[in-house]
Amino acid sequence: MWATLCLLGYDPKVYHTGRAPLEAAAQHIPLTPTDWVFRCNLVTVVDGIMKDHSAGGITNAEAQRLIGDLSRKLRLPGWEFHCGVSYRNLLVYRGDEEFDVTTRPPHEIPEEPTSRHLPRGRGSQSLRDIMEMSKELLADHPINDARRETGLNPATQVWLWGQGHAPNLPTFQQRFGVASGCMITGVDLLRGLAVLLGWDIHEVDGMTSFHDTNYIGQGVDTAAMLDKYDLVFSHIEAPDEASHQADWKTKVESIEHIDRHVVGPVLEKLRTFPEWRILVMPDHPTNIATRKHGYAPTPFAMAGTRVHGVVQKPYSEKKRRGERPADRPWA
Repeated sequence: MWATLCLLGYDPKVYHTGRAPLEAAAQHIPLTPTDWVFRCNLVTVVDGIMKDHSAGGITNAEAQRLIGDLSRKLRLPGWEFHCGVSYRNLLVYRGDEEFDVTTRPPHEIPEEPTSRHLPRGRGSQSLRDIMEMSKELLADHPINDARRETGLNPATQVWLWGQGHAPNLPTFQQRFGVASGCMITGVDLLRGLAVLLGWDIHEVDGMTSFHDTNYIGQGVDTAAMLDKYDLVFSHIEAPDEASHQADWKTKVESIEHIDRHVVGPVLEKLRTFPEWRILVMPDHPTNIATRKHGYAPTPFAMAGTRVHGVVQKPYSEKKRRGERPADRPWA
């Protein structure tokens, strides 16, 4: 998320208050300055080991039922569960308890003991209690029974992290004088950012955050939005999710689909305008070997009006294999 804020010209050290508040903005959840919001992932933990940060890419319908049942059964004063997209849900706290906690994203601790990464700090016991209670309520839930029978990972508990207060961002027009912006994405994190920027959100039929998304539709719609908006931000989550599952085949397929069905049509459309620019880039690397985010500089490609390359050599797998480590500024 930090990279996306930087890309759009917002210093994360100034404007980032947490991941969960941005997703709350996507759902238009009203927040006072003292309310807290936590990411509430549905995860798979087996024998105390974090096996899957997404509970097997659980469907929206399954997640909504699980979160709804947790909300009804727990009935915690001051706490509100809110359904999101797939495993990504929210927990809002409106009360007097103070929090100064350190939490870990579940996608950063694959195959590690969860006991090492539980919330800690002031207010952390409340979070731990909720996580522990969710284990009991989800253990024999019919949704999980059905997932086990079909060989899918069950949602064994919730994992709380990404906490923060409501952010206060100036709109994109206020900051840069550009009023006409559009966001296309399958995740609430980017939808929430669009809401705060004052941009419109365009939904594509069949768009998801996984490889089952409608790449062709996203490419067609992104190109069409260029007739209506000065700036179009089209985001695809599939390669990241495949990396977190150590699924290199799906990652390669998703990148090929993005290139063929999104970048290609968008570039063709842009060339019909007298002036245009395009930037294609990931916001961070996610390593297949570790299933975690990496922190090396990311490659990018930019083209268009008054854009000139300064690197005179191609970027490819073949070229990189022939380079010495010292030749790579990112090595």
